[in-house]
Amino acid sequence: MNLTLKVWRQKNGKDKGGIESYPLSDVSPDMSFLEMLDVLNEELMKKGEDPVAFDHDCREGICGMCSLVINGQAHGPERGTTVCQLHMRHYKDGDTIYIEPWRADAFPVVKDLVVDRTAFDNVIEAGGFISVRTGSAPDANAIPIPKQNADLAMDAASCIGCGACVAACPNASAMLFVSAKVSQLSLLPQGQPERNKRVLAMVKAMDEGGFGNCTNYEECEGACPKEISVSNIARMNREYARASILGEES
Repeated sequence: MNLTLKVWRQKNGKDKGGIESYPLSDVSPDMSFLEMLDVLNEELMKKGEDPVAFDHDCREGICGMCSLVINGQAHGPERGTTVCQLHMRHYKDGDTIYIEPWRADAFPVVKDLVVDRTAFDNVIEAGGFISVRTGSAPDANAIPIPKQNADLAMDAASCIGCGACVAACPNASAMLFVSAKVSQLSLLPQGQPERNKRVLAMVKAMDEGGFGNCTNYEECEGACPKEISVSNIARMNREYARASILGEES
């Protein structure tokens, strides 16, 4: 396939940045989207030009690093898919593809397509953990957990923290991400001792990170590569209301 790539280029966080056009030929439909970007960068480096900076790591849909807006859609057109799992067979010969970074004040651009997601790290540091002794895993049946709760906790725990929910939300809200992390622990016995303290601290960190509020657009669920349900946001709101009334230590 022959494609025209419209790529956001920005030297650093202070640079204004803009869209640059790159023709790319002989693209195999079997390539992943990131492999296609690798080919583009090889051509740019051969010409002595600066390659396009983009985040990637596992390339297996696990790490959440491949944060790109493709033709206006976070992670591209395929539902429940990260960019590294997106293949070029979903595009046609002659297509023009726009590639941009996440757009949110809480995720400032570092360079080109790379954004700083420290705000997510701050939310996790605020309460996305349980204070217990680490060591060997306990017996699976040592703590009885209702299957429904176990299933809901597992679904919430599948969040990879990529930030697509923020990029897709008109308000740049992080509530799907935060609610998934709150839900994961609030549904399990191990998370009960710090239940109230956790949700208050994580919501505070979310607000301090500069994210917007949820106004029920539900674009976040549609963009999430792990298809995290917005029902987690309702659960987090209940947890927050409970903690606000009972206090951290209750």
